[in-house]
Amino acid sequence: MTMKNHLVVIYLFFSLTIHSQQGNYSNNFIIGATLNFNELNTQKSNLFLKDFTYLTPANAAKQTIVHPKPNTWNWTKINEMLDFANLHNLDLRIHGPIGPQSSKWIKDDTRTSEELMLNLVEFMTESCIKFSSEPSVKWMDVVNETILSSGKWHGPKLGNNKWENPWLKIGLDENEFPLYILKSFEIATKLAPNISLVFNQNAGFQPRLWDKLKKSVKYIRSKGYRVDGIGWQGHLLLSKSTYGFVNDLDKGIKDLSNLIDWAHENDLDFHVTELDYFVEDKSNLSNDLLEQKMIYSRIINLLKDKSKNGLVTLNFWDMGERFKKGKGYFQSIYSKDLEPNPSYELLNNILK
Repeated sequence: MTMKNHLVVIYLFFSLTIHSQQGNYSNNFIIGATLNFNELNTQKSNLFLKDFTYLTPANAAKQTIVHPKPNTWNWTKINEMLDFANLHNLDLRIHGPIGPQSSKWIKDDTRTSEELMLNLVEFMTESCIKFSSEPSVKWMDVVNETILSSGKWHGPKLGNNKWENPWLKIGLDENEFPLYILKSFEIATKLAPNISLVFNQNAGFQPRLWDKLKKSVKYIRSKGYRVDGIGWQGHLLLSKSTYGFVNDLDKGIKDLSNLIDWAHENDLDFHVTELDYFVEDKSNLSNDLLEQKMIYSRIINLLKDKSKNGLVTLNFWDMGERFKKGKGYFQSIYSKDLEPNPSYELLNNILK
């Protein structure tokens, strides 16, 4: 049997499994999607409201938008998202305050550790005060993409236009732990008491990465700061780090299962924060979408089962096809023209 045929057989089995269990979803399994600020009051946001009450603003709360440089603030876009959430009684997850999507000012190679720390404290303080007073905000990804798949800390690069994490320049403590992570959780613990605090991470299930995350969570907690949940982005096939999850799906599902178990055993919620499915071109899109649906069915069945032991959330990154120049096409639950794709059919069975 070829790999593609094998996948189709698995897909048929698991789609039937989900359909037969659709009436058993509990309040511990929350499903939502991402919208960008320019998608409010459009066809896409109307489709969102038809099915979801859990929203992640894609970029509106990130430092590059809100606080691009000292003494410059722009809350307009995230305020629009908050107004939208309040109008429609939605729950929000604030995504990515501290991580690679920092401003060019922060990424400037001449910035000192003192300047970076001052800016971080300023930004996190204002963000936590603001969002903690918003009843719609339930979760915050305090830090995002801090660990590479190799297990090393994600750090700075030369220039100001690369995918980097300049905050590491602030330095390490006596135990070689990044000061910026500790400071971020310290501020969030103090000033965002009403928000569940998440340590969010990308890549696949490389042991060195997740071992470091587990140790990081315990270390942050040992300092008296809260970590309430961990997140796995789930950008499938975007990079080599996630190829293994798809190419050996049984192992990938087992790795995901073990991570969720660890989270719940350590009093942590578990979040799949940015699920999508990447294809370089659309020459075989019909088959790719069937494979996506099969993989999603495996993930969703697992999340549903694990929600018996603790909170689990699932967020679809974007809702329609998203094209990124020089890379390819990110598939979600709708097509480019916002027609339901096979993964939406799967989801629709769950949401009924």
